[in-house]
Amino acid sequence: MSPFEYENLDTAVQDVNTPRWYAVRTRSRFELTTSLALRDKGFTEFLPTYRSKRQWSDRVKELDLPLFPGYVFCRFSASDPWRVLNSPGVVHIVSAGNRPIPVEDREIESVRTVCGADVKASPSPAIAPGQRLVIVRGPLKGAEGILVRTKDQCRLVVSISLLQRAISAELERDWIAAEC
Repeated sequence: MSPFEYENLDTAVQDVNTPRWYAVRTRSRFELTTSLALRDKGFTEFLPTYRSKRQWSDRVKELDLPLFPGYVFCRFSASDPWRVLNSPGVVHIVSAGNRPIPVEDREIESVRTVCGADVKASPSPAIAPGQRLVIVRGPLKGAEGILVRTKDQCRLVVSISLLQRAISAELERDWIAAEC
């Protein structure tokens, strides 16, 4: 959750003595090392992973990869972040200025539910309505436009600016990727 989504940031981080979930940024590919180090220090940590098949020239191997590359979630009191910051692989705690921003408990629980369910999960870009998209699969491959959500549908809106006209087409979620 971005700091701009809080109505009152001071209220969100007011009680720094209460343990909350925080996103901890790690060095590249240090998620597991950091997670184990935090657990060894007595913290409640959470590293959501997914199974991915990788092919080498001589074999195919299944790996557990982080759902949020570069991040581990840790529950601690914001009044004493130093033990977390001094753990192996930790770069910083996601913050607004010098105040760590807590992750909503319901968001962590939702991720835990997905990870605990027998469903195939994988990282996905956070695509918000109004964001520019590039279609990467399906019959609209290569088309660019803006994502619009209507009821239970995702639609691609393609505009001709000169004419101030647009068309929209229904999309399947796996056809789209955020524009870089």
